[in-house]
Amino acid sequence: MADHETLPDQSPQVNISWSTSGRMWLMCFCAIIAVIQSAISDSGASIIVALSAVCAAVLAELAITYRKSKFAKIKDGSAVASALIFSLLLPNLIHPVYAVLGALFAMVVIKHSFGGLGSNWLNPAVGAWLFVRFSWPGAFLTALEGSPLRIIEESARGGGLPGAPMRLLQASEAAAAFGTALDGSVSGFLNNMFFSLVKAELPQGYVDLLISRFPGIIADRGLLALLVGTVIITAFGIGRSWLPVAYLGTFGVFVYIFGDLPFGGVLFDGDVLFALFSGGTIVAAFMLAAYPVSGAKSFAGVLAGAVTGGFLSWVFRYAGFEIYGAFFAIALVNALNPVLRFLEARIFFSQKPKTQGGAL
Repeated sequence: MADHETLPDQSPQVNISWSTSGRMWLMCFCAIIAVIQSAISDSGASIIVALSAVCAAVLAELAITYRKSKFAKIKDGSAVASALIFSLLLPNLIHPVYAVLGALFAMVVIKHSFGGLGSNWLNPAVGAWLFVRFSWPGAFLTALEGSPLRIIEESARGGGLPGAPMRLLQASEAAAAFGTALDGSVSGFLNNMFFSLVKAELPQGYVDLLISRFPGIIADRGLLALLVGTVIITAFGIGRSWLPVAYLGTFGVFVYIFGDLPFGGVLFDGDVLFALFSGGTIVAAFMLAAYPVSGAKSFAGVLAGAVTGGFLSWVFRYAGFEIYGAFFAIALVNALNPVLRFLEARIFFSQKPKTQGGAL
């Protein structure tokens, strides 16, 4: 009787030439430069948060794996990368003890309770962020006081939205920090050199988002450096370069069509640039959604996950008024991965008879 074996119609593997350690350490570098940019304007608070998370993650990894692997697991960079990416999701002014607790949770519970690197279904950085966000919501929100998104959220919950996000901020107490001389110079240069060619204009305030001095998560405060990091990640091909594009494209389309409605606006007038430059959208697209372990394997499965993540990011942020809805969206997509992988097995894998060798 013929045996059967499951043969893939499409290869489920991620075709990446870099080693695991190479990818992890490159991700670390890209995260570090964002932390440094944020630290420049907060007297080093961002560095303290990041170092606290890294030290806790490395010590936890060492305690769990030293007996079997000595320092090999530390050298692969996965613990450091997870801790640094987690720190990007934290407010720069949060007490470092929460960074320590979150990093320990990421290593001990999310990573190693599921069997170590490659076995965890949830992105460790996202899981650690959820742990801190819901375990100590008061400390988390207090650290965000005065941040642009908190100003918008408080206005939304109070029913006092006078207009689109940027207009709201420019009408608030934070207005003095927008439209700086640097912002005006860069915006003017871009308008004269590029946008004037298509009869468009970049309003003031958006360049200031790239070099934010407001309280906020480190990823948003180090956005300019983070964008440089995304270019490096894409140039070195350590992941699927089209995946962040699919995620951001889906998110951007929904923001453009429906993003102005929560602010009393109209269809097809959403502020896409503000949506991309805030709320952790960039770090979600390039460092969380692109995490190969916690995702599907086939092209169609990965694309479905990216599109779903982009859509859910819009739902959480604009329909649910959760300012960091992108992180909730990534966590939910991670939770849906068993369904995606089941569908992959049914659609892209087939049962074919395995012929027996040898003469009768």
